[in-house]
Amino acid sequence: MKIKSIVKFLVFLIFQFGLNAQSMAFNEIVINSIKATEIARAKVFLQYKIITVSDSHCDRSAGGKNDFYSEGDYWWPNPDNPKGPYIQRDGKTNPNNFNNHRLSMIRMSETVATLTSAWLLTKDHVYADKALEHLNAWFVDESTLMKPNMLYAQAIFGKVTGRGIGLIDAYHLVEVAQSVKVLEDKGGISQEHADRIKQWFSKFLNWMTTHEYGIAEMNHPNNHSTCWAATAASMAKLTNNLKVIELCTERFKKTLLPNQMAENGSFPLELKRTKPYGYSLFNIDAFFNLAMILSTKDENLFEFETIDGISLKKGIEFIYPFIKNKSKWPFQKDIYIWKEWPVNHPSILFSALTYKKKEYLETYLEMPMYPIHPEVVRNLPVRHPIIWIM
Repeated sequence: MKIKSIVKFLVFLIFQFGLNAQSMAFNEIVINSIKATEIARAKVFLQYKIITVSDSHCDRSAGGKNDFYSEGDYWWPNPDNPKGPYIQRDGKTNPNNFNNHRLSMIRMSETVATLTSAWLLTKDHVYADKALEHLNAWFVDESTLMKPNMLYAQAIFGKVTGRGIGLIDAYHLVEVAQSVKVLEDKGGISQEHADRIKQWFSKFLNWMTTHEYGIAEMNHPNNHSTCWAATAASMAKLTNNLKVIELCTERFKKTLLPNQMAENGSFPLELKRTKPYGYSLFNIDAFFNLAMILSTKDENLFEFETIDGISLKKGIEFIYPFIKNKSKWPFQKDIYIWKEWPVNHPSILFSALTYKKKEYLETYLEMPMYPIHPEVVRNLPVRHPIIWIM
Protein backbone atom coordinates (compact mmCIF):
# COMPACT_ATOMS: atom_id res chain seq x y z
CA MET A 1 0.00 0.00 0.00
CA LYS A 2 2.83 2.29 0.91
CA ILE A 3 4.60 1.58 -2.40
CA LYS A 4 1.42 2.33 -4.35
CA SER A 5 1.10 5.66 -2.54
CA ILE A 6 4.68 6.58 -3.35
CA VAL A 7 4.15 5.67 -7.01
CA LYS A 8 0.99 7.78 -7.16
CA PHE A 9 2.85 10.69 -5.59
CA LEU A 10 5.70 10.36 -8.08
CA VAL A 11 3.24 10.27 -10.97
CA PHE A 12 1.60 13.40 -9.60
CA LEU A 13 4.98 15.16 -9.37
CA ILE A 14 5.89 14.17 -12.93
CA PHE A 15 2.49 15.35 -14.19
CA GLN A 16 2.79 18.60 -12.26
CA PHE A 17 6.31 19.17 -13.53
CA GLY A 18 5.08 18.60 -17.06
CA LEU A 19 2.32 21.17 -16.64
CA ASN A 20 4.69 23.71 -15.10
CA ALA A 21 7.23 23.16 -17.87
CA GLN A 22 4.53 23.63 -20.49
CA SER A 23 3.37 26.82 -18.79
CA MET A 24 6.94 28.13 -18.74
CA ALA A 25 7.28 27.25 -22.42
CA PHE A 26 4.09 29.17 -23.20
CA ASN A 27 5.44 32.17 -21.30
CA GLU A 28 8.65 32.09 -23.29
CA ILE A 29 6.76 31.90 -26.58
CA VAL A 30 4.74 35.01 -25.70
CA ILE A 31 7.75 36.93 -24.41
CA ASN A 32 9.89 36.12 -27.45
CA SER A 33 7.09 37.03 -29.85
CA ILE A 34 6.81 40.61 -28.56
CA LYS A 35 10.21 41.31 -27.02
CA ALA A 36 11.72 43.25 -29.91
CA THR A 37 8.59 45.31 -30.51
CA GLU A 38 8.15 46.18 -26.84
CA ILE A 39 11.71 47.46 -26.60
CA ALA A 40 11.35 49.42 -29.85
CA ARG A 41 8.12 51.02 -28.60
CA ALA A 42 9.73 51.85 -25.27
CA LYS A 43 12.56 53.68 -27.04
CA VAL A 44 9.94 55.90 -28.69
CA PHE A 45 8.20 56.46 -25.34
CA LEU A 46 11.47 57.71 -23.86
CA GLN A 47 10.84 60.89 -25.87
CA TYR A 48 7.20 61.28 -24.82
CA LYS A 49 6.20 64.51 -23.14
CA ILE A 50 4.60 63.99 -19.75
CA ILE A 51 0.91 64.94 -19.79
CA THR A 52 -1.39 64.79 -16.75
CA VAL A 53 -4.91 65.99 -15.94
CA SER A 54 -3.46 69.39 -15.06
CA ASP A 55 -2.62 70.04 -18.72
CA SER A 56 -6.23 70.46 -19.82
CA HIS A 57 -9.49 71.63 -18.28
CA CYS A 58 -13.13 71.66 -19.37
CA ASP A 59 -15.34 74.62 -18.49
CA ARG A 60 -18.20 72.17 -17.89
CA SER A 61 -16.27 70.47 -15.07
CA ALA A 62 -17.33 71.17 -11.50
CA GLY A 63 -13.81 70.27 -10.39
CA GLY A 64 -10.50 72.07 -10.38
CA LYS A 65 -7.20 71.89 -12.23
CA ASN A 66 -6.11 68.58 -10.69
CA ASP A 67 -9.47 66.83 -10.78
CA PHE A 68 -10.10 64.06 -13.30
CA TYR A 69 -13.09 64.91 -15.47
CA SER A 70 -14.91 62.99 -18.18
CA GLU A 71 -18.37 62.95 -19.71
CA GLY A 72 -20.80 60.09 -20.25
CA ASP A 73 -20.09 58.47 -23.61
CA TYR A 74 -23.60 57.81 -24.78
CA TRP A 75 -25.13 61.19 -23.91
CA TRP A 76 -26.00 63.72 -26.61
CA PRO A 77 -27.65 67.13 -26.95
CA ASN A 78 -31.42 66.89 -27.20
CA PRO A 79 -32.43 68.00 -30.74
CA ASP A 80 -35.73 69.24 -29.30
CA ASN A 81 -33.93 71.23 -26.61
CA PRO A 82 -30.31 71.89 -27.74
CA LYS A 83 -29.34 73.87 -24.63
CA GLY A 84 -31.12 71.56 -22.20
CA PRO A 85 -30.01 68.34 -20.45
CA TYR A 86 -28.41 65.68 -22.63
CA ILE A 87 -30.29 62.53 -23.64
CA GLN A 88 -28.95 58.97 -23.90
CA ARG A 89 -28.20 56.94 -27.03
CA ASP A 90 -26.88 53.62 -25.73
CA GLY A 91 -23.83 52.35 -27.58
CA LYS A 92 -23.32 55.54 -29.59
CA THR A 93 -20.37 57.58 -28.34
CA ASN A 94 -20.66 61.36 -28.58
CA PRO A 95 -17.38 62.53 -30.21
CA ASN A 96 -17.83 66.07 -28.89
CA ASN A 97 -17.71 65.13 -25.22
CA PHE A 98 -14.63 66.12 -23.18
CA ASN A 99 -12.23 63.20 -23.34
CA ASN A 100 -8.80 64.70 -22.65
CA HIS A 101 -8.28 63.33 -19.16
CA ARG A 102 -9.33 59.81 -20.10
CA LEU A 103 -6.99 59.86 -23.11
CA SER A 104 -4.16 61.23 -20.96
CA MET A 105 -4.64 58.42 -18.44
CA ILE A 106 -4.67 55.78 -21.17
CA ARG A 107 -1.54 57.36 -22.67
CA MET A 108 0.21 57.30 -19.30
CA SER A 109 -0.82 53.69 -18.67
CA GLU A 110 0.46 52.64 -22.09
CA THR A 111 3.73 54.52 -21.58
CA VAL A 112 4.46 53.27 -18.05
CA ALA A 113 3.59 49.64 -18.82
CA THR A 114 5.69 49.62 -21.99
CA LEU A 115 8.66 51.24 -20.28
CA THR A 116 8.36 48.77 -17.39
CA SER A 117 8.23 45.89 -19.88
CA ALA A 118 11.39 47.15 -21.58
CA TRP A 119 13.15 47.45 -18.23
CA LEU A 120 12.22 43.87 -17.35
CA LEU A 121 13.54 42.68 -20.71
CA THR A 122 16.78 44.67 -20.74
CA LYS A 123 17.41 45.76 -17.13
CA ASP A 124 18.42 49.12 -18.62
CA HIS A 125 17.47 51.69 -15.98
CA VAL A 126 16.79 54.35 -18.58
CA TYR A 127 13.35 52.77 -18.99
CA ALA A 128 12.57 52.50 -15.28
CA ASP A 129 13.78 56.06 -14.70
CA LYS A 130 11.50 57.42 -17.43
CA ALA A 131 8.54 55.43 -16.08
CA LEU A 132 9.21 56.98 -12.67
CA GLU A 133 9.04 60.48 -14.16
CA HIS A 134 5.53 59.81 -15.44
CA LEU A 135 4.51 58.18 -12.16
CA ASN A 136 5.78 61.10 -10.10
CA ALA A 137 3.96 63.61 -12.30
CA TRP A 138 0.65 61.76 -11.95
CA PHE A 139 0.81 60.65 -8.34
CA VAL A 140 3.43 62.61 -6.36
CA ASP A 141 4.04 66.16 -7.65
CA GLU A 142 1.37 68.37 -6.05
CA SER A 143 1.26 70.76 -8.99
CA THR A 144 0.58 68.13 -11.66
CA LEU A 145 -0.89 65.09 -9.91
CA MET A 146 -4.44 63.83 -10.27
CA LYS A 147 -6.41 64.07 -7.04
CA PRO A 148 -7.06 60.56 -5.68
CA ASN A 149 -10.75 60.38 -6.54
CA MET A 150 -13.13 60.44 -9.49
CA LEU A 151 -15.80 62.78 -8.25
CA TYR A 152 -16.29 64.31 -11.69
CA ALA A 153 -16.04 61.29 -13.97
CA GLN A 154 -18.68 60.62 -16.63
CA ALA A 155 -20.68 63.74 -15.88
CA ILE A 156 -23.84 64.43 -17.89
CA PHE A 157 -24.52 67.98 -19.03
CA GLY A 158 -27.59 69.38 -17.32
CA LYS A 159 -27.98 66.33 -15.07
CA VAL A 160 -25.05 65.38 -12.83
CA THR A 161 -21.49 66.62 -12.16
CA GLY A 162 -20.21 63.06 -11.80
CA ARG A 163 -21.39 59.47 -11.42
CA GLY A 164 -20.41 56.20 -9.80
CA ILE A 165 -20.05 54.51 -13.17
CA GLY A 166 -17.35 57.06 -13.95
CA LEU A 167 -15.05 54.86 -11.88
CA ILE A 168 -14.71 52.56 -14.86
CA ASP A 169 -12.33 55.18 -16.28
CA ALA A 170 -9.92 54.18 -13.48
CA TYR A 171 -9.71 50.67 -14.93
CA HIS A 172 -6.70 51.93 -16.90
CA LEU A 173 -4.81 52.28 -13.63
CA VAL A 174 -4.66 48.48 -13.26
CA GLU A 175 -1.52 48.12 -15.37
CA VAL A 176 -0.06 51.22 -13.75
CA ALA A 177 -0.44 49.59 -10.33
CA GLN A 178 1.05 46.35 -11.69
CA SER A 179 3.97 48.28 -13.19
CA VAL A 180 4.70 50.00 -9.88
CA LYS A 181 4.56 46.65 -8.09
CA VAL A 182 6.97 45.08 -10.58
CA LEU A 183 9.36 48.04 -10.43
CA GLU A 184 9.30 48.00 -6.63
CA ASP A 185 9.64 44.23 -6.20
CA LYS A 186 12.45 43.85 -8.73
CA GLY A 187 14.47 46.97 -7.89
CA GLY A 188 13.52 49.22 -10.79
CA ILE A 189 12.69 52.10 -8.44
CA SER A 190 13.76 52.81 -4.89
CA GLN A 191 11.59 51.97 -1.90
CA GLU A 192 11.30 55.67 -1.11
CA HIS A 193 9.90 56.45 -4.56
CA ALA A 194 7.59 53.44 -4.44
CA ASP A 195 6.20 54.45 -1.05
CA ARG A 196 5.33 57.94 -2.27
CA ILE A 197 3.47 56.57 -5.27
CA LYS A 198 1.69 53.96 -3.16
CA GLN A 199 0.38 56.67 -0.85
CA TRP A 200 -1.72 57.96 -3.75
CA PHE A 201 -3.06 54.51 -4.57
CA SER A 202 -3.93 53.94 -0.91
CA LYS A 203 -5.93 57.17 -0.87
CA PHE A 204 -7.72 56.36 -4.11
CA LEU A 205 -8.50 52.84 -2.89
CA ASN A 206 -9.94 54.23 0.33
CA TRP A 207 -12.09 56.65 -1.68
CA MET A 208 -13.43 54.01 -4.06
CA THR A 209 -14.33 51.65 -1.21
CA THR A 210 -16.03 54.25 1.00
CA HIS A 211 -17.53 57.00 -1.19
CA GLU A 212 -21.12 56.56 -2.42
CA TYR A 213 -19.90 56.60 -6.04
CA GLY A 214 -17.48 53.75 -5.36
CA ILE A 215 -20.04 51.72 -3.43
CA ALA A 216 -22.60 52.21 -6.21
CA GLU A 217 -20.07 51.03 -8.78
CA MET A 218 -19.09 48.05 -6.65
CA ASN A 219 -22.73 46.96 -6.58
CA HIS A 220 -23.45 47.62 -10.26
CA PRO A 221 -25.02 44.50 -11.81
CA ASN A 222 -22.91 44.17 -14.98
CA ASN A 223 -19.32 44.66 -16.20
CA HIS A 224 -18.92 47.82 -14.11
CA SER A 225 -18.72 45.84 -10.87
CA THR A 226 -16.21 43.42 -12.41
CA CYS A 227 -14.02 46.34 -13.43
CA TRP A 228 -14.43 47.93 -9.99
CA ALA A 229 -13.14 44.73 -8.40
CA ALA A 230 -10.19 44.42 -10.81
CA THR A 231 -9.23 48.05 -10.18
CA ALA A 232 -9.59 47.77 -6.40
CA ALA A 233 -7.74 44.44 -6.32
CA SER A 234 -4.78 45.81 -8.29
CA MET A 235 -4.42 48.71 -5.88
CA ALA A 236 -4.93 46.47 -2.86
CA LYS A 237 -2.18 44.11 -4.03
CA LEU A 238 0.15 47.06 -4.58
CA THR A 239 -0.52 48.57 -1.15
CA ASN A 240 -0.88 45.23 0.67
CA ASN A 241 -4.45 46.02 1.74
CA LEU A 242 -5.48 42.56 2.89
CA LYS A 243 -8.99 43.66 3.81
CA VAL A 244 -9.78 44.78 0.26
CA ILE A 245 -8.05 41.74 -1.24
CA GLU A 246 -10.35 39.53 0.83
CA LEU A 247 -13.36 41.66 -0.14
CA CYS A 248 -12.62 41.35 -3.86
CA THR A 249 -11.96 37.62 -3.58
CA GLU A 250 -15.25 37.01 -1.80
CA ARG A 251 -17.15 39.17 -4.27
CA PHE A 252 -15.65 37.21 -7.16
CA LYS A 253 -16.86 33.91 -5.71
CA LYS A 254 -20.16 34.88 -4.13
CA THR A 255 -21.45 37.85 -6.14
CA LEU A 256 -19.78 38.62 -9.46
CA LEU A 257 -19.47 35.19 -11.03
CA PRO A 258 -22.79 33.68 -9.85
CA ASN A 259 -24.81 36.84 -10.54
CA GLN A 260 -23.40 37.67 -13.98
CA MET A 261 -22.60 34.39 -15.72
CA ALA A 262 -25.27 32.05 -17.05
CA GLU A 263 -24.98 28.26 -16.98
CA ASN A 264 -23.68 28.24 -20.56
CA GLY A 265 -20.86 30.68 -19.71
CA SER A 266 -22.42 33.77 -21.30
CA PHE A 267 -23.18 37.13 -19.67
CA PRO A 268 -26.92 37.77 -20.21
CA LEU A 269 -26.74 41.42 -19.13
CA GLU A 270 -24.02 42.11 -21.70
CA LEU A 271 -25.90 40.28 -24.44
CA LYS A 272 -28.83 42.66 -23.95
CA ARG A 273 -26.70 45.67 -24.85
CA THR A 274 -26.34 47.31 -28.26
CA LYS A 275 -22.75 46.01 -28.37
CA PRO A 276 -23.20 42.44 -27.08
CA TYR A 277 -20.03 41.04 -28.64
CA GLY A 278 -17.73 43.82 -27.43
CA TYR A 279 -19.24 43.87 -23.96
CA SER A 280 -19.00 40.08 -23.65
CA LEU A 281 -15.31 40.26 -24.54
CA PHE A 282 -14.81 43.19 -22.20
CA ASN A 283 -16.38 41.40 -19.24
CA ILE A 284 -14.65 38.05 -19.71
CA ASP A 285 -11.37 39.98 -19.93
CA ALA A 286 -12.20 41.79 -16.68
CA PHE A 287 -12.96 38.49 -14.94
CA PHE A 288 -9.68 36.94 -16.06
CA ASN A 289 -7.79 40.11 -15.13
CA LEU A 290 -9.32 39.94 -11.66
CA ALA A 291 -8.38 36.27 -11.30
CA MET A 292 -4.83 37.03 -12.46
CA ILE A 293 -4.48 39.73 -9.82
CA LEU A 294 -6.01 37.79 -6.93
CA SER A 295 -5.02 34.16 -7.50
CA THR A 296 -2.45 32.60 -5.20
CA LYS A 297 -1.27 29.04 -4.59
CA ASP A 298 -3.92 28.73 -1.90
CA GLU A 299 -6.69 30.62 -3.72
CA ASN A 300 -6.78 29.82 -7.43
CA LEU A 301 -9.76 31.69 -8.88
CA PHE A 302 -9.07 30.29 -12.35
CA GLU A 303 -10.20 26.92 -11.03
CA PHE A 304 -13.01 28.17 -8.79
CA GLU A 305 -16.47 26.78 -9.52
CA THR A 306 -19.81 27.71 -7.98
CA ILE A 307 -22.26 25.14 -6.67
CA ASP A 308 -24.13 25.50 -9.98
CA GLY A 309 -20.98 24.73 -11.99
CA ILE A 310 -20.28 28.28 -13.13
CA SER A 311 -16.60 29.06 -13.64
CA LEU A 312 -14.11 31.08 -15.65
CA LYS A 313 -13.30 27.96 -17.60
CA LYS A 314 -16.93 27.73 -18.69
CA GLY A 315 -16.92 31.43 -19.57
CA ILE A 316 -13.92 31.16 -21.85
CA GLU A 317 -15.30 27.97 -23.44
CA PHE A 318 -18.43 29.93 -24.36
CA ILE A 319 -16.73 32.94 -25.94
CA TYR A 320 -13.64 31.30 -27.46
CA PRO A 321 -15.34 29.83 -30.58
CA PHE A 322 -16.60 33.33 -31.43
CA ILE A 323 -13.14 34.79 -30.96
CA LYS A 324 -11.71 32.11 -33.21
CA ASN A 325 -14.46 32.69 -35.78
CA LYS A 326 -16.57 35.80 -35.23
CA SER A 327 -18.87 34.91 -38.13
CA LYS A 328 -20.44 32.24 -35.90
CA TRP A 329 -21.66 34.84 -33.39
CA PRO A 330 -25.36 33.92 -32.95
CA PHE A 331 -26.51 37.24 -31.51
CA GLN A 332 -26.91 40.68 -33.06
CA LYS A 333 -23.83 42.51 -34.29
CA ASP A 334 -22.51 45.47 -32.32
CA ILE A 335 -23.72 48.83 -33.58
CA TYR A 336 -20.19 50.24 -33.22
CA ILE A 337 -16.66 48.87 -33.89
CA TRP A 338 -17.91 45.42 -34.86
CA LYS A 339 -15.10 44.94 -37.39
CA GLU A 340 -12.32 45.90 -34.97
CA TRP A 341 -12.85 42.95 -32.59
CA PRO A 342 -11.33 40.61 -31.54
CA VAL A 343 -7.75 41.55 -30.61
CA ASN A 344 -5.13 40.25 -28.16
CA HIS A 345 -7.54 39.68 -25.28
CA PRO A 346 -5.93 38.94 -21.90
CA SER A 347 -8.65 36.35 -21.20
CA ILE A 348 -7.26 34.23 -24.06
CA LEU A 349 -3.68 34.65 -22.88
CA PHE A 350 -4.37 33.96 -19.20
CA SER A 351 -6.60 30.97 -20.01
CA ALA A 352 -3.95 29.56 -22.35
CA LEU A 353 -1.33 29.78 -19.60
CA THR A 354 -3.62 28.55 -16.83
CA TYR A 355 -5.40 25.71 -18.61
CA LYS A 356 -2.38 24.80 -20.77
CA LYS A 357 -4.39 25.26 -23.99
CA LYS A 358 -2.09 25.42 -27.00
CA GLU A 359 -5.00 26.38 -29.26
CA TYR A 360 -5.77 29.42 -27.10
CA LEU A 361 -2.14 30.51 -27.21
CA GLU A 362 -1.99 30.19 -30.98
CA THR A 363 -5.18 32.24 -31.31
CA TYR A 364 -3.82 34.91 -28.98
CA LEU A 365 -0.64 35.24 -31.01
CA GLU A 366 -2.63 35.50 -34.25
CA MET A 367 -4.68 38.45 -32.99
CA PRO A 368 -3.66 42.12 -33.47
CA MET A 369 -1.13 42.75 -30.71
CA TYR A 370 -1.16 46.54 -30.83
CA PRO A 371 -4.67 47.79 -31.70
CA ILE A 372 -4.90 51.47 -32.56
CA HIS A 373 -8.62 52.20 -32.67
CA PRO A 374 -9.19 54.46 -29.63
CA GLU A 375 -12.38 52.69 -28.57
CA VAL A 376 -10.67 49.30 -28.73
CA VAL A 377 -7.72 50.56 -26.70
CA ARG A 378 -10.10 52.10 -24.19
CA ASN A 379 -11.82 48.74 -23.73
CA LEU A 380 -8.53 46.82 -23.41
CA PRO A 381 -6.88 48.15 -20.22
CA VAL A 382 -4.68 45.04 -19.83
CA ARG A 383 -2.55 44.68 -22.95
CA HIS A 384 1.08 44.28 -21.80
CA PRO A 385 1.83 40.59 -21.15
CA ILE A 386 5.42 41.14 -20.00
CA ILE A 387 4.49 42.82 -16.72
CA TRP A 388 2.11 39.96 -15.88
CA ILE A 389 3.98 36.81 -16.90
CA MET A 390 7.72 37.53 -16.82
